[in-house]
Amino acid sequence: MRKVKYIGASDEQVRWGNNDDPRGLLNEGELYTVEREEVHSYHTKYHLKEFPGKRFNSVCFDPDRVFMDIGGGKVYG
Repeated sequence: MRKVKYIGASDEQVRWGNNDDPRGLLNEGELYTVEREEVHSYHTKYHLKEFPGKRFNSVCFDPDRVFMDIGGGKVYG
């Protein structure tokens, strides 16, 4: 499964597209599992396995690296 690293969020990033607020739930620098991506015209929401029913703006996560969990071992690219 694909992993993403949370890098923080601004008020504008949370409000854009009516996302859930990750501040207070997610920890900066930690990896989370993307269960589903909801792609829209101008933004993408991540549904994270660790937080069922929540949708977070994809810009709150590291866009430059891909994190994969392969059989319990993590691969960073």
